[in-house]
Amino acid sequence: MPAVGTSGSEADASCFLVSEEDAGKRLDQFLAQALDGELSRSRIQSLIEAGQVCIDEAPVLSPKRRMQPGESVSLEMPEPEAPEPEPENIPITILYEDADLVVIDKPAGLVVHPGPGNWTGTLVNALLYHCGDTLSGIGGVRRPGIVHRLDKDTSGVMVVAKNDLAHRSLADQFAAHGSDGRMERAYQAVVWGIPLRPIGTVDAPLGRSNTDRTKRTVVKEGRADARHAVTHFEVLERYGEGATSASLVACILETGRTHQIRVHMSHIGHPLVGDETYGARLKTKAKKFGSAAEVIGAFPRQALHAFRLVFEHPTTGEPMEFETDLPDDLEELVEALRHFTPDAA
Repeated sequence: MPAVGTSGSEADASCFLVSEEDAGKRLDQFLAQALDGELSRSRIQSLIEAGQVCIDEAPVLSPKRRMQPGESVSLEMPEPEAPEPEPENIPITILYEDADLVVIDKPAGLVVHPGPGNWTGTLVNALLYHCGDTLSGIGGVRRPGIVHRLDKDTSGVMVVAKNDLAHRSLADQFAAHGSDGRMERAYQAVVWGIPLRPIGTVDAPLGRSNTDRTKRTVVKEGRADARHAVTHFEVLERYGEGATSASLVACILETGRTHQIRVHMSHIGHPLVGDETYGARLKTKAKKFGSAAEVIGAFPRQALHAFRLVFEHPTTGEPMEFETDLPDDLEELVEALRHFTPDAA
């Protein structure tokens, strides 16, 4: 008769009581039956030998240990270890490369770093393949040094370190957010509506949303998780008027918080076109844009592109400047807005 689980405080911890029917069974056999095939016998044996199983709160290291009625057997599953990223032949656009760093034009849809749900197919996997032996290592490990990230669905310029010296220098520059004059990060975004001022600044601290922990929101300055956040913006182009309008804006970051531009532009009433997280409520406006409605309604991501990056080279000290044009999908969106005929209704 299989053992009956008592209470596991979490999904990765289980506790079982040994019954009269289980007396004399090997520990690994007992657990295999108690877990109803959830783990293989060999996996259970390795967990026992690793000290993950206790009988009456005392660790037992032998899978052959025989069970006694009334004993309590607990199994604690270790945290899963993240797999080491492997090189993958993923095409990437290289804007510049030397022994210290590589600058790329990241396409929308490419995740920067491996993580839950995206252990493969990331920028790190692509750089491991592309850079190969030219990576001298970060912290003794041969891997690219990610010093800043772009959201999966944000395109644009990124710099990646290839050695410890470059990693430390670039990380220091990003930490300063341009306050020392070495770095500048500028984005272009298509937003709903037209800001009242052609040039402006959003100075509003950001923190986690109380309703969705994956989202950020503007919070009061005194809140424990409030983080100083400043975005400067300039309207580059205006499309339409009134309720049927949109803009192409340039945004320069004075700080670098998660989702900063997306949250700040939404905060002032101009969320990004295509932003399902911070601007979904305005998606129905697309149908009012007449000839451009189909392109706007089908746009699959937040309309955000990191078009300019300036930094100081970590070895030479020379200023490095990189700019890229809008990618094809954003260019198509902008062209549709430039020439759209509003819905007569």
